Amino acid sequence: MRCPYCGSLDTQVKDSRPTDDSSSIRRRRICPDCGGRFTTFERVQLRELTVMKRSGRRVPFDRDKLQQSVEVALRKRPVDPERVERMINGIVRQLESMSDGEVPSETVGELVMEGLKGLDDVAYVRFASVYKNFREAKDFEEILGKLAEGESEDELPPPPKKKRAPSEP
Repeated sequence: MRCPYCGSLDTQVKDSRPTDDSSSIRRRRICPDCGGRFTTFERVQLRELTVMKRSGRRVPFDRDKLQQSVEVALRKRPVDPERVERMINGIVRQLESMSDGEVPSETVGELVMEGLKGLDDVAYVRFASVYKNFREAKDFEEILGKLAEGESEDELPPPPKKKRAPSEP
């Protein structure tokens, strides 16, 4: 493993342990040349995935790109990072088990939308608005209507309590 600080190829593993969900191995490394310490993660990859874009181009699947797009949708939302990691791992596993390693980009988008819908409605709408290229307010109304149909009134969270201004004596 190349040292990110000095570029040396001679790094040593000081500690290895599985992550909380046991989907990868976390390794603490040290560079004997510069003394730099860093962490790497090792994951199982069942097969090389290729994403077929709408334009017809084929690009290698990039798990980091998937994770970044999910993080953008979830920005400032109260969702446990462990749940997000499990969702991403599940999506990658589903993609790896499909076909011969070539996956349409639409499939990736639909799996992400499905996963976000289970995590956070706001993140789901954010992702859907970019993925489905919303152009008008009615596009948002339509997807919000579909979300609302899936929930009965007693499943909705209670409205937030209003803060009262302190009364003057």
